[in-house]
Amino acid sequence: MGKALIIGAGGVAGVVVHKCCQNSEVFEEICIASRTKSKCDALKEKLDGGKTKITTARVDADKVEELVALINDYKPDIVINVALPYQDLTIMDACLETKTDYLDTANYEPLDTAKFEYSWQWAYREKFEKAGITAVLGCGFDPGVTGVFSAYAAKHYFDEIIYIDILDCNGGDHGYPFATNFNPEINIREVSAKGSYWENGGWVETEPMEIKRVYNFPEVGEKDMYLLHHEELESLAVNIKGIKRIRFFMTFGQSYLTHLKCLKNVGMTSIEPIEFEGKQIVPLQFLKAVLPDPASLGPRTVGKTNIGCIFQGKKDGKEKTYYLYNVCDHQECYKEVGSQAISYTTGVPAMIGAMMVMTGKWKKPGVYNVEEFDPDPFLEALNKWGLPWQEDFNPTLVE
Repeated sequence: MGKALIIGAGGVAGVVVHKCCQNSEVFEEICIASRTKSKCDALKEKLDGGKTKITTARVDADKVEELVALINDYKPDIVINVALPYQDLTIMDACLETKTDYLDTANYEPLDTAKFEYSWQWAYREKFEKAGITAVLGCGFDPGVTGVFSAYAAKHYFDEIIYIDILDCNGGDHGYPFATNFNPEINIREVSAKGSYWENGGWVETEPMEIKRVYNFPEVGEKDMYLLHHEELESLAVNIKGIKRIRFFMTFGQSYLTHLKCLKNVGMTSIEPIEFEGKQIVPLQFLKAVLPDPASLGPRTVGKTNIGCIFQGKKDGKEKTYYLYNVCDHQECYKEVGSQAISYTTGVPAMIGAMMVMTGKWKKPGVYNVEEFDPDPFLEALNKWGLPWQEDFNPTLVE
């Protein structure tokens, strides 16, 4: 079928590479590229010998000219961006220049401010349309599958969706006093930012971790969860017609929150550069360097994740509720691809999204969020490629 260029070599990239190799009918060739070529080579070594032809390359994803040179040399059908969110725009620029389809898992975030929103990437819509290429934004789990779930609910079960609550529960335990399940810098920026939710056409802002609820998650149990701002709220507010409120909740254990509070109080979560021994350092980047690498958590993480959406709305004039979710087991993921479930739940949808574009099911010129495409072939693929979903037509609602 074709070739994919995968930019990034962290935990999520490892899952994408494994899954592309499992799906060799679509991904005949892949190139893994990142700033540290040895990481790409290590991934290639693990998977060489299968039907998918793997090559590796060194590239600085901050430099458009390096990206353009690599794309022109390799000539992929799609670029799968699983690098850092700070690099989305340079990679999109390179895709524009080379007229190559693009997919990422997290929206752009400038380095100097903890603000992630779609405006920067949505600004590329006309350019991608004119170039005749497709960009799929936020094709991980949340954002990603949560958007596909919303499109599926709207297509099959509702005339009108009024409320959506997105619930992200990680019931896993890695045994460390404090560690983050994905890039510590992004994770801590997200959690220590103010929360917000969409209601009646506008944003309602909350203090960090101000709104707490307790929810009993299928197969995981009762957990404390907190309202956060999350990027898919922004696109779903635009794309799901008639929506009155969307909220996003994520579970956190007390130990994590206590450590985070202490670190914040002493200035370790700051993104403002400080002078240290004659050098400028960013405290949060230094903290990232001393924390366990999320990619190393796989072998020691036990338990399950449960991520899904609860919908409330109307069908044929009657009120209706519907809960669509996936449960993923950390140890099963590790056995299959050598990663914990957080990387797995992001990497599998990235591969599926790329497959949707390459097979023409999600191919249209422009810049799109996942909920703007037909959800059915994607959800069918989720069942096949390791993230089966479950439905509940009488869920407990979040108050």
